[in-house]
Amino acid sequence: MRRRTMFFLAPVVLLVFLLFIAVGGEVVRQLWNWLLPPLFGWREVTFWQALGILALCRILFGGFGVHGSARSNVRRRMEERCEPMTPEEGERFRQRMRERLGLGASGDEGKGP
Repeated sequence: MRRRTMFFLAPVVLLVFLLFIAVGGEVVRQLWNWLLPPLFGWREVTFWQALGILALCRILFGGFGVHGSARSNVRRRMEERCEPMTPEEGERFRQRMRERLGLGASGDEGKGP
């Protein structure tokens, strides 16, 4: 029974996916052609060019489907490592990281010349 449901569900999912792409491309085309030629004098784009712009924006700004999971894993691991630190150890760690990143020492305000 489950196999039969998947057989009928797959074309519907594919159709919804294609419809989503088509609507997204058309929205990008309409917005581009409405805003950019009058504002900047740029040429109007076709539907296929709008899909290319949409894909390019996805690559540049949206990643490849990671959705921040790799970043959140790094953050979670760092928090687990820093949790048992005392406040003094945490401050020393932050100071070393600032120095490594070239952000300068923020603890120099209290020190004299």
